Amino acid sequence: MGEKEVNWRDALIIGLAQCIALIPGVSRSGATISVGLLRDLDRVTATRLSFFLGIPALAAAGLYELKDALKGDSVGVPALVVGTAVSFVVAYASIAWLLRFVVRHSIVTFVWYRVLVGVALLVALATAAISAR
Repeated sequence: MGEKEVNWRDALIIGLAQCIALIPGVSRSGATISVGLLRDLDRVTATRLSFFLGIPALAAAGLYELKDALKGDSVGVPALVVGTAVSFVVAYASIAWLLRFVVRHSIVTFVWYRVLVGVALLVALATAAISAR
């Protein structure tokens, strides 16, 4: 199903999938894209919707940090503005690349990446190569 067929119910269910990302280690975009695919959206539509749904959460996080920057309890307004601008440019470029990637490839690559990184992290913790503290 493409973008024109997405309805409010699809958007609400996929939006609620963002709540799963409150669990440490769960990818917000991974959860929303996966639920989008389960709702029979095509890969590109699920990916685009996932990133569009992230805008309010990211904007709210930025506004939350802004109040601290204005009080002087944080890095300061100039650094926050520069960081936000750089983050926007990098995020835009990353999303553009990802959308081109998912047009031609399966997202299974990202699943295997997360599994391998998770296993490597568990091994590093089990062998005390890194500490959880």
